Amino acid sequence: MSDDHQLRVSKIRNGTVIDHVAGGQALNVLALLGIDGSGGEAVSIGMNVPSDRLGRKDIVKVEGRELSQSEVDILSLIAPAASINIVRDYEVEEKSRVVRPDHVSGIISCPNHNCISNADEPIDSGFAVLDDGVRCDYCGTIVREDELAASLDVN
Repeated sequence: MSDDHQLRVSKIRNGTVIDHVAGGQALNVLALLGIDGSGGEAVSIGMNVPSDRLGRKDIVKVEGRELSQSEVDILSLIAPAASINIVRDYEVEEKSRVVRPDHVSGIISCPNHNCISNADEPIDSGFAVLDDGVRCDYCGTIVREDELAASLDVN
């Protein structure tokens, strides 16, 4: 098959390509990054495209934006196999894989409404990162990987 048939999403001049996202997670990645169309970023998405490594994967390309380390840390929670490519003048300048941190603070809301982190106390939420989710430091509630996108504080 020729390259013309393989290229499903056009190249970007400058920005970030988030590759090897689990199939069906691209919209959660955009929500996590606070991209809803109102900021004017040019975004390309490939969803459920064939992948040797994942079977099916999503690809997100964001023109004119490079991710911060904290954004990459958050991204690692819902896309642990993702790779981040920083593109400048149509060339990949930096390529890295996400690395899941051992702990995250202030980026996930505990779904337990009785948790002290939801009680207007002057504390940030804190979670230990597990293989398949996260555990609240305060009440021990476990949020599984497939539930994480709904618990992220994206505002």
